[in-house]
Order: sequence, then structure tokens, then C-alpha cells
Amino acid sequence: MMDNLLLLKDKNIVVMGVANDRSIAWGIAKRLFDVGANVIFTYRQERSLKKLQKQLENYGHADALVVQCDVNSDESTKAAFDEIGSKVGVIHGIVHSVAFANAEDLHNRFLETTRDGYAFAQDTSAYSLISTAKAAHPYMTEGGSIVTMSYLGAERVLDGYNVMGVAKAALEASMRYLAADIGQDNIRVNAISAGAIRTLAAKGVPSFNTILHKIEETAPLKRNVQQDEVADMTIVMLSHLSRGVTGETIYIDAGYNIMG
Repeated sequence: MMDNLLLLKDKNIVVMGVANDRSIAWGIAKRLFDVGANVIFTYRQERSLKKLQKQLENYGHADALVVQCDVNSDESTKAAFDEIGSKVGVIHGIVHSVAFANAEDLHNRFLETTRDGYAFAQDTSAYSLISTAKAAHPYMTEGGSIVTMSYLGAERVLDGYNVMGVAKAALEASMRYLAADIGQDNIRVNAISAGAIRTLAAKGVPSFNTILHKIEETAPLKRNVQQDEVADMTIVMLSHLSRGVTGETIYIDAGYNIMG
């Protein structure tokens, strides 16, 4: 019974934001393949496409549907989900793992955050969840689950996270408002707040290595979390097992967030 509840076999799940094999999104995609889901990918730029195609080939899924989607463009986002909808019919789930801020807005003092940099981080990292949900909504006719990726910097000041922390705070608030709005359509929206993992995005945070050591010392489990641990919980949040949960931020950080 439990296996049937958990498995996302033959469900159409869209994964957005695979940068490389260390990406949280890639870890989730691998687990989705393992449980028999039909995984569809979006990419932004041509160089991302080539990396993604190579990863899929190496993992034995070269035939996966891959669609171009620029989340900074409503037209591109709508076209991507229209294409996905036309090819698979129903979308059952979305993994939104998309965020970006200009390097100077992470490395400079927060006081020096530029207006354009602030707007760009918000547009890419927070508004993109809303535009994605809007574009996918017509194809989520059987309900479903949208999971976005956040970080502790949404609620605490973390050294070097700066404008991205503000964007993640907006992302979590957007997640809650979306959950309240589209819950009537049996679509759930939740956020996963993962602990520090060595991803491409993490390399942009100047104090990242210090953060890793601090978590090992402070977290109740006395360790950092791994890509596959985040992936496993995301599978739960996409599946029928979490059918009563929406509008929540789920922490997968070895308990670090509860500590003073």
C-alpha cells in the first residue's frame, strides 16, 4: 500500500533549474527517474542544454523531453508549458529550482545593492514561481504538487547571502499565497529549505565553507545534508504521501534551523 502511495510512476513532473550533476534539481530528477516518473526538463541557455543532455545520456535517459524556458519572460514561460502540455497532456508536478542574483550584489555590502540587481534577483528567484504556476495551471487538471527550493537566508541574515536572502523571503511568501489561491484546484505548493550543499549556486556565496563547518558544529545531527536527502523529501512532497500538506516550508538541514 505504501509503495503505491509513494511511487510517482508515469506521472509527468517538470524539473526546472538543473545546472550540473551537483545541482539539487539533478538529485531530485534522478530520484524521480528511480520511482518511474516521466521527467520533463526546462533549460534557459544553450550551454545549459548541452550539459543537461550529456547528464541525461550518462544516466540512460537521453530521450527525456527538454524544453527551453527563460523564466524572466512571461512569453517564454507560457510557450514552454504550452509545449509541455501539448506533448504530455497533464502536468502532475513541478520542481522549481531557479534562482539568480548578480555577483556584485552578493559580494558588496548589502547597503550597496543596486536597484536593478534587487529587481533582477526578485524577478528570477521569486516572481518566476508565480509565472511558472500560472503557465502550468491549465495543464494541472488532475491537481498536483509544486515544490520550490528556498534557504535559511529567507528568514535569517546569513553572511554573504544579501539580496538573495530577500528574494528567498519573497519566494516563501509567494509560495504561501499561491498555496492559498490554487488549493481549490487541488494543487499544493510547498518550499524545501535545504541545508548547505556544494552546488554551483553555493559557490557564489563568499562564506560558504565557513557555513558548512558551522552547521557541522551546531546542527543537532552534527553533519551537513546530502543531495539525495533533499531529493528524497522532495519526492515525498510531490507524492500522495504529503496530500494534506500545502503552504509549508520544509527544512532539510540536519536540524540546524532550530538552533539559536
